[in-house]
Amino acid sequence: MNVEETKERAEPRAFTPKDDLPEEYRKAATRMLEFHANSEIMGAYLERPFIRKAPSLERKMAFSAKTQDEIGHGQMLYRAAESLGIKTREEMLDDLAEGKGKFLNCFHYPMDSYVETPMIAFFVDGAAMRRQATLKQSSWEPYAHAMDKICFEEGMHVKHGESILRELMNGSRKEQQLVQEAFEEWWPRILQFFGPTDDQSTHHDFASAVGLKTASNDELRNSFLNRYMEKAKDYGLEIPDEPRIRDNGDGTYEVVEDDLDWDEFFTVSKNEYEGSIEQINGRKEAQEAVAWVRNMMDSQVTTNDGPKQQAAD
Repeated sequence: MNVEETKERAEPRAFTPKDDLPEEYRKAATRMLEFHANSEIMGAYLERPFIRKAPSLERKMAFSAKTQDEIGHGQMLYRAAESLGIKTREEMLDDLAEGKGKFLNCFHYPMDSYVETPMIAFFVDGAAMRRQATLKQSSWEPYAHAMDKICFEEGMHVKHGESILRELMNGSRKEQQLVQEAFEEWWPRILQFFGPTDDQSTHHDFASAVGLKTASNDELRNSFLNRYMEKAKDYGLEIPDEPRIRDNGDGTYEVVEDDLDWDEFFTVSKNEYEGSIEQINGRKEAQEAVAWVRNMMDSQVTTNDGPKQQAAD
């Protein structure tokens, strides 16, 4: 199979690790999967503090379960990326800890207050579900198969976030005001979750042509708006004046993309944002803190009939 033949397919076929794939496909799929896996890990680190900071035992348990899920998602995706033969899981984890690995924009920003948690657990996870549902048809079969489990668990995460939002917006006026302020701060970031506009995306054309992606950034952004604009209003949130949202009059919406701060977005995407350094350093410290556990496990799992198994990170 060559790349040009693959691009000409109207409906790209599915590929497995057994297939003879061009290097361009392997690299593109690895980049996409590594980015997704890194994002799962960094999203978990953002919410992990709320296992302790959440206001009730029920909420603490939910954050604990969600964090465990996200770490598990990351491991599944690293394995799916590793099967492409470009990078090992350990190399990808090391790159993330060293600031070389890229991850989603929303996970570069600190989240300090409990009232902010629905911004990730409801809106960002809701946006992730829009994207991940389309990846069930990804041409890299290990990716598509991983999405079946991941989407199932992400559905629980969205319900968890919606439950928190409902509780807060039915709370005191002070709570409602704080959630509104958090929403206004996070709303532009959420709209940029899907990545740069189609005309600025450097990877979309090839990924779409070979079936790694089945929907464009702008299509996914508009799909999210069509669903979540009304949800936000239903819970009493006021949509900020900027970025401007066009109401098409038929139940669909579009963002005025020039209103979004794309300079900040690209700074974030390069890991050069101030908050990025803090988040990455936190991940590096955590990885170094448990290095002795991995080393001990590695030393104890050598078998007589094969190489030692890789310990979980």
